[in-house]
Amino acid sequence: MGHNQTRMATKIHFLQGDITDMAVDAIVNAANTDLLLGSGVAGAIRRKGGAAVERDCERRGPIPLGEAAVTTGGNLKAMYVIHAASMRLGGRTTAESLRLATRNSLWRAEEKAFKTIAFPAIGTGVAGFPMEECARIMLEEVLEHLKSRTSLEHIYFVLYDEAARRTFEETYRRLTSAERQNAS
Repeated sequence: MGHNQTRMATKIHFLQGDITDMAVDAIVNAANTDLLLGSGVAGAIRRKGGAAVERDCERRGPIPLGEAAVTTGGNLKAMYVIHAASMRLGGRTTAESLRLATRNSLWRAEEKAFKTIAFPAIGTGVAGFPMEECARIMLEEVLEHLKSRTSLEHIYFVLYDEAARRTFEETYRRLTSAERQNAS
């Protein structure tokens, strides 16, 4: 295929594993509005990414609830980290904050013309958000985003365990089969 032919559809992948091991343009951190790297994915990013990520967070934070900020990836395999603020420090993720944080993460990726991005199940750790609802909201946002022109070629959902990966895959199948039925 030549360069002037239509762009191939963005591929969505579901993996089980550690998001901090992903060699992508950006990994998404389930962040708080203060951009303090605490536990869960954020703690792993702090440990593996090193001081550069933490310094960048201190410079950029705090950010509004539902916003997303880009920092260096430091020592990570990913070039950048997109910090998706789905909660306030010590707070909980809501459906609305998750939807906005996912949407704004995708827009930060577009602004930087990223081709590859990896998301965790935002808000399902310490923030206590239900996995199935998380999968539905995040996937709805990604599918909606992909209806417009995008620089993204691969979107990964990197889930910590088998049950979460299965939940995301099943939710994706349900959403895309519903879309196909609505289109016909």
